[in-house]
Amino acid sequence: MAKSKLRRMLTNPRVVIVILAFLVSVYSTGIPFSLWNEGVVVKAVEKDSAAYDAGMRAESRESIIAIDGEPVKSMDDYAAAVSGLEPNQTIVVETEKVFYRVTSRGVDIGLSVADAPKTNLRLGLDIQGGARVLLEPEKKLPQEDMELIIANMNRRLNLFGLSDVVVRDATDFRSEQQLIMVEVAGANEDDVRQLIAKQGKFEAKVANETVFTGNEIVDVCRSAQCSGLDPDFGCRQSGSEWLCRFYFTISLSEEAAQRQAAATAKLAVVGDYLSQPLQLYLDDELVDELQIGKELRGNPVTSITISGGGSGQSRNDAVQASTGRTGSMKRLQTILITGSLPVKLEVVRTDSISPVLGEQFLRNSIKVGLIAILFVVGVLLLAYRKLQIAIPVMMTSLLEVFIMLGFAPLLPFLSWTIDLAAIAGIIAAVGTGVNDQIIITDEALKGEQRRIFSWKEKLKSAFAVIFGAYFTLFVAMLPLFAIGAGMLKGFAITTILGMSVGVFITRPAYAKIIEILMEKD
Repeated sequence: MAKSKLRRMLTNPRVVIVILAFLVSVYSTGIPFSLWNEGVVVKAVEKDSAAYDAGMRAESRESIIAIDGEPVKSMDDYAAAVSGLEPNQTIVVETEKVFYRVTSRGVDIGLSVADAPKTNLRLGLDIQGGARVLLEPEKKLPQEDMELIIANMNRRLNLFGLSDVVVRDATDFRSEQQLIMVEVAGANEDDVRQLIAKQGKFEAKVANETVFTGNEIVDVCRSAQCSGLDPDFGCRQSGSEWLCRFYFTISLSEEAAQRQAAATAKLAVVGDYLSQPLQLYLDDELVDELQIGKELRGNPVTSITISGGGSGQSRNDAVQASTGRTGSMKRLQTILITGSLPVKLEVVRTDSISPVLGEQFLRNSIKVGLIAILFVVGVLLLAYRKLQIAIPVMMTSLLEVFIMLGFAPLLPFLSWTIDLAAIAGIIAAVGTGVNDQIIITDEALKGEQRRIFSWKEKLKSAFAVIFGAYFTLFVAMLPLFAIGAGMLKGFAITTILGMSVGVFITRPAYAKIIEILMEKD
C-alpha cells in the first residue's frame, strides 16, 4: 500500500510540476555540479590590452585552468604566474575552451579575474565584498538627467575594467533627496570613489584661454602603439620614491584644432618651446602642464599627446599608479571617453565590505536556516505527533528556497542578487510557506469537525485563506518594488518571488501529498 501511495504522489501532476521546477533549478544554479570548480574565471578584459589583443573577452566567462602548462587552481596561482612578467614576454593562457598566446606589455596583461564560482548565482556586495558609494547631485535633476548619469557611470566603470557593477537610483522619496547607489564587487573603495565622484569636465587652456574641452575630443588612444609609459622619461627614483610618467594621444575636432592654432599664434618662442604651456584641467583642478613645441605655433594640429604621472614606494607600485588598471592614465582616459556628467556629484557615504566577513555571514545564515527548519519540524512533531506531516513540511520548505534560487537567474530583468535583503526575503517567504502548510494540514485534519467531508472542499477552504494572505502581501510589496531602492527593493523582489513559487508550485503539491498520506489504508 505504501508503494501505491508513493507512485500516486510521484505521478500526480502537481508533484510532477515541482519535480520539473527542481530540475530546472539544478540546471540554473549549477548546484551541486559546480561545487568542485577550480581555477579562476575571467570577469573583465581591458580593451586594447595584451589579453584583449590575444582574443580574450569577458562575455565568454571563460575559466583559466593553466598558464604556460602550470595548473591555475586559485587566485594565488594566477598571481604567481603573472607577477613576474617582463615586457614582450609571451605566455600561453589555457582556458576550458581554447589556448591564447598573450604577449605581455608589462606587469598587467589586462585581465580581471576571480576564483571560479561554486554556483551560477549572483552574490551581492554583502556576500562577496567590494565597495559601495552613495552619491547625491549638487542640485535637483529631472528624471531623464538621472537616467543619463546612471548610464554614463555604468559605462565609465565598465570601461575602467571593473566588473559586477550595479548603479541604481536610490532616491529617498520621503525626503525627496536624490541619491545614486554604486556597488562594485571586489573593488577598492578609493579607486571607485575617485572615478565616480568626478564630474569629468575636462578643459585644455593656453594663457588662461580654453582651446578645447572633453566634448571636442574625437578619439582617445588606448593601444600600446600610442599609450603607455613615456619612452623619454620612463620611471625614475627620487630618494625613497619612484616616479613614472605616462602618455597617450587624443584626436581633436577641426574646430578645436583651429582654436588652438589661434591661441598659440599669439605666443612668443622661447628656445624650443612656446612661452606658455598647455594646461589641463579636470573638474576645474589643474592636473598637468605640457610644454608646447615651437613647431606647433599657429599650426592647427588634430593630434595631441597627453601626459601625467604616478608615484610609489617601488618601481612596480609607481608603474601601477601610472599605467596600471586603476592608475592615473586609465582613469583620465576613461573620463575623456565617457564625457562629463550633467552635474557634479557629492559623496554622501562610502563603505568597504570585506569578502571574508561576507563568506562567514553566508555560512552562518545557512546554518541558522537549517537549525530553524529543524526546530519547526520539532514543533510540528509535538503538535501533530506524526512524522509523515513534519517531513513533508521540511522538504517543501527546502524545495521552495531552492526553486526560488533557481528561478531568479532566469529572470535577468530583476537584477537579483543574494545579499542581506535577499536573505531577509527568503526568511520571510519560508515563514509564510510554513504558515500556509500548517493551514493546509489543519484543514485536512480538522475538516470533519467543521463538517467538511470532501478533500476538495477542505483544500478549497485552506487555499482561500492562503490566496487571501498571498495577494495581501503581494500588494504590500508592490510599492517597495516600484519605488523602493537598494535593500528595500531587493527584499520586495525576493519576498514576491518566494511567495509566488510557494503558492503556485510547491504548496499545491504539498496539499496533494498530505491528501494521499492522510488517506486510510
